[in-house]
Amino acid sequence: MENNNTVNTISRSTYKYLVQWGVPENTAEYVNLFALLFIVAILVLLVQYVVRRILRIILINIARKTKIPFFQYLLENRFPHYLALVAPLTLIKTSIPIVFEGFPHLIQNLDKLSDVYMVFVVIWMVMSVIKSGGNTLRTSIAFKEKPIDSYLQVIKIIIFIFAAVMIFSYLTGKSPIAFFTAMGAISAVLLLMFKDTIMGFVASIQVTTNDMLRIGDWITMSKYGADGDVIEINLTTVKVQNFDKTITTIPTYSLISDAFQNWRGMEESGGRRIKRAIYIKQSTIKFLSPEELVRLKKIQSLTSYIDHRQKDIDKNNERTGADKSLLINGRNLTNAGLYRKYIDNYLAGHSGTHKNMTMMVRQMAPTANGLPLELYVFTSTTKWVDYEHIMADIFDHLLAAAKYFELEIFEMEGSGDVKPVRFTEGLPSRELN
Repeated sequence: MENNNTVNTISRSTYKYLVQWGVPENTAEYVNLFALLFIVAILVLLVQYVVRRILRIILINIARKTKIPFFQYLLENRFPHYLALVAPLTLIKTSIPIVFEGFPHLIQNLDKLSDVYMVFVVIWMVMSVIKSGGNTLRTSIAFKEKPIDSYLQVIKIIIFIFAAVMIFSYLTGKSPIAFFTAMGAISAVLLLMFKDTIMGFVASIQVTTNDMLRIGDWITMSKYGADGDVIEINLTTVKVQNFDKTITTIPTYSLISDAFQNWRGMEESGGRRIKRAIYIKQSTIKFLSPEELVRLKKIQSLTSYIDHRQKDIDKNNERTGADKSLLINGRNLTNAGLYRKYIDNYLAGHSGTHKNMTMMVRQMAPTANGLPLELYVFTSTTKWVDYEHIMADIFDHLLAAAKYFELEIFEMEGSGDVKPVRFTEGLPSRELN
């Protein structure tokens, strides 16, 4: 009662002064309204500025003394600004009955609007705290690779729902239970509207729980044209920066409904696989004569192997009585077999191969393009550039080494490979260069 009397006293006093100064009574009400609005506006701006400055100074000092990133992020996310709005808003709510004392039909509606605005102020403050907390967690090693954005978005959605309930309650004067009753009636529509959000939320939980994906992982997902590093995981999408610097956006729920390739295991193992074949022209594969073996013994990595293998072969041929006037009889070394052994030794001695991982050269099934000798080996690094250099170095050497074994690498003939044809006495013959 005393408060109402005070309100009436302030408003009526200014109104009386205006009438005494010669302002007509009808006009005095509006002049009184705008005068009080002007005074309140000045006070609101002044209070908001002073409180914000004080809060910023306090927060800056706390951030400097504690060295905790959270307080610095609060400054960056304008927390002092939003918190400073509480004081002027309280002043506005208190001044509404004073300013609009001559317009009582507006007081109730304006009071509701001030309550609604207070809800928005609280939301802004909470969002600032949430963003600051998220930024702080991203700087932590334990949470650096976690999908923080997904969890923050879930929290934001929950806060927005509560805010909507409060606004509904203020505007309608009904209890929050009535709001949830109305929501139940349109739940099917809401589920349809938020289908992607709900599916993304479930997917993000499964992805995190099963450690399927982290920030910084290199993934390949051909369906969406994604081949690069994950830079963001949120509630509805996963952003991948491809190696050509383009950005591919993938629905979060597709990570559990579709297949994708995560290269994290390769990067953590310390070795990257080389799986590539050299195609040998099959017509150049042959048994090796003793003279040819003498020549090939000059290849240092094969000297001891040829001596050891030839002794075993000679013993076996003597035991079986093989007629060595023909090389096909008994057991023999072949140029393809020695070349394969040479590749084994070369890979084992190469500084760029991983010695603790699988390393082999295997002969695949013959094809129309020749006999594949597939290298299955891992490099000692996972860096893309170094990996390509090591692989190129290995194959450059092996392709050049094939001729020492009198082997030819298969390739399709080009126009420059075709020999000119000359007709002699009606019969075609190739002119040898």
